Amino acid sequence: MNTKAQEAKGMGPADLGKLALALVVLVAGIVGFYYFSDNPNVPSFARVAGVIVAVVAAMAIAAFTVPGRKLRGFVAESQFEMRKVVWPTRDETLKTTGVILVVVVILSLLMGLIDWLLKSVVLDWLLKLGH
Repeated sequence: MNTKAQEAKGMGPADLGKLALALVVLVAGIVGFYYFSDNPNVPSFARVAGVIVAVVAAMAIAAFTVPGRKLRGFVAESQFEMRKVVWPTRDETLKTTGVILVVVVILSLLMGLIDWLLKSVVLDWLLKLGH
């Protein structure tokens, strides 16, 4: 069994304030990007860097809320589970890919043959019966 302590279920006013602040920082970065787009004194890389800084700052602020902590825990547990995955070897991957390609080619030829047969039956036999 997992002996982790139970976390608080809901967000408090501090968490809501932090999320609002993160949203304000993010919106400020985006608005600044477009506000300075017509100013020739502000280079493009500075505008892009400003947006990147705003996104990182907003994520950092949001990381210290209850949903942010839950997300960090989820990512940590996901990374732990990814270490348990047994990945196929290169040889297994190549063989599986080859089998899939052969099956796809065979099925496409089969469907093409069925299409050709149906076309010839409908166009050549059924439509010429009335003449």
